[in-house]
Parts: sequence; C-alpha cells; structure tokens
Amino acid sequence: MSGGLQVAFRGRFGAFALDASFTAPARGVTALFGPSGSGKTSVLRCIAGLNRLRDGFCAIGGDVWQDGATTFVPTHRRAVGYVFQEANLFPHQSVRRNLLFGAGRRPANETGPTITFDEVVDLFGLAHLLDRSPRNLSGGERQRVAVGRALLSQPKLLLMDEPLSALDATTKSEILPFLERLHDRLSSPVIYITHDMAEVERLADHLVLMDHGRVIATGPLARLQSDPALPLASARDAAVTLDGVVETFDGDYGLLSLVVRGGRFLVPASAGIAGAHRRLRVVAGDVSLAREPPGPSSILNILPARILSSTVVGANEVLAVLGLGQDGLGERLLARVTRRSWEHLELSAATNVYAQVKGVALAPNRSPAEA
Repeated sequence: MSGGLQVAFRGRFGAFALDASFTAPARGVTALFGPSGSGKTSVLRCIAGLNRLRDGFCAIGGDVWQDGATTFVPTHRRAVGYVFQEANLFPHQSVRRNLLFGAGRRPANETGPTITFDEVVDLFGLAHLLDRSPRNLSGGERQRVAVGRALLSQPKLLLMDEPLSALDATTKSEILPFLERLHDRLSSPVIYITHDMAEVERLADHLVLMDHGRVIATGPLARLQSDPALPLASARDAAVTLDGVVETFDGDYGLLSLVVRGGRFLVPASAGIAGAHRRLRVVAGDVSLAREPPGPSSILNILPARILSSTVVGANEVLAVLGLGQDGLGERLLARVTRRSWEHLELSAATNVYAQVKGVALAPNRSPAEA
C-alpha cells in the first residue's frame, strides 16, 4: 500500500523467537494487540532500529530502513517518534523546554507535513503547563508532554508502547480524548501497543493480533472483531466497532441518527453535526434475533440482517455473524444467543433475521482515517 508501513522480522532474542510480518496503512492508528510476552514491544523496537535481527525488513512510504543484513538505517536517521510507558521527561527542564527538545530533530533527508509548537500545545491542552516543572505534573499531563515532544521531532512514523499502562483508570479516561484528537490531526501512521481492548476500540482503525511472537491476524479492526476464527469474537465481552455518519438529531428525545453500511442506529446523545463521523460499539450479548418483524418494543434499534455464519461456543451458546441489510452486504455484527433459541427459531447460515440491538455505546467525537 502506497506510503504504508511494511515489516517482517524473524529471529531470536535469547530464548524468545520472533516471526512477525504485517503491513499498516499510511494513515491512522494500527494497534498491536496481544497478551504480555507476545512480542509487541520487540516488533516496535525493531521498527525503531533499537533491536536488529539479521533477517528483517522494514520500509515506510518507499523508504527502506532495513533489508536483511545488508541495509540497516540506524535509529538516529529514522524519522520515528517513540513514546514509552513512562513519560521520561527531563526533570530539570520546564514543559516548554521538554517539548522543544524534540523540535527540529527530523533527519535531513526526510520531507513531508510538519506540526508546529503552537499546534502541539493546542492539541494537547498544554498552554497553562508550559512553565511548570515535570515534577509538578500529573501522570496524564506528563504523558501528554511526552507525546507532544515526540510529535515535534516531525516523525514519519509514531510508535507508542502502552502509553497508558502506567496510568489509573481515571487518568486514562482524561488522556484518551487527547489521543483521539491526535488521531484526527496526524497525517502519519501510528503504531500503538496495548493489551487493553477498550483502548483499541477507541483509537484503532487497523489491528495486528500477536501471540507467542507471531502475527495471527491483521486487517481492519471491525473485520477482525467479527471473525469467528479469531479469539476476539469468542470472548465473553466480544463486540464490533463501527464508524457511523451523523444523519439527523431529534432534539425532542435527545436521539442521534447514525448511518452505517446496511443500516441506521438511533443513539441517546447530544446534538451532532450532520456528516460527522462517530464510533459505535455493539456487544454480541446485546444482540438478539427474530425471524419476523417484532411488534412494538422499547428497543430502538431493530435492523434487518442476514446470518453469514455460526459457531457453537461453550456447551449451549451460538455465536452468529450477521451482515446488515436484507442482502447481508452491510456492516457486520455479532449475536450471541442460546442454543435453545437457535434451534427453536430454526436459524442457520443465509437466514434473514431482525437484529434487536439492546444497547449501543457511542464513543466521543472523532473521525476515522481516510482510506
């Protein structure tokens, strides 16, 4: 893909074997997701040039940073911004000087869009913190400064290694909106490591699933979430993330209408701008199925769909993959129903149904990356 990231690393770090290959889009957030010890940080360090495997390939936007044992661009010549789990700010410098430390450090041979100091300050809400010492910042404020410093190095690629893992739940919820704003502003790709699916659902467009040093799947987030062959779909809290477009707002009832491919959702929310993009999350356990159009109901979202496939999970449940619309060609949802209901309704693949969605979670304002 033009301008995207291509990586392939194979080798060993002591007893740990890494065999990871994937491509990432030229814009947006690609999440590396998997349990601790699956090799996510090893991949990130290889991309940055901090670790070197002889059998490795790394290229972005047509620039080859590594190709086997013959070509290897050292870290200081790679236009990479790296954000670690800890902010690692200079304690003896002000916030302003910490930010400016990253400015102007892009390798001379790199060109492309840049971000200014004022833009970074505005993006992360740092104006009132510029003269403070890092010692007087909260954990979330320190991490915002760390991300800003990385951006001011004008990176062609931003690498983020579990940047929220050291923060408590309250602080995480405070900093996530700033990272969502970064998603919308940044024209360069972001590789984001996490083992928290909630962060993936809020921030990511593309997903790379890792386990035991290997990539087990890669692709658009919603596609991997709805793949019954992958562990995400079979999890008890399995959900699908959809990008909807604001259509209308009903001020009398406080309901926002959002269109997705193959359907439309009504969601309790404040007013939205027509045409704006909003992210929806639908949990498999919140979707029930009917063969006939249901009668009057308190459920707001009842959408025609077609069953695309089914998988037995556990002893007495069935996981169904649905395609929205009578033809099933719309966005995919998951429905987790009892085996008794499945058999009683005589459901099977290619059956047309009505998906009754009991709850829809709406993420804060953000815009998905352009394809």
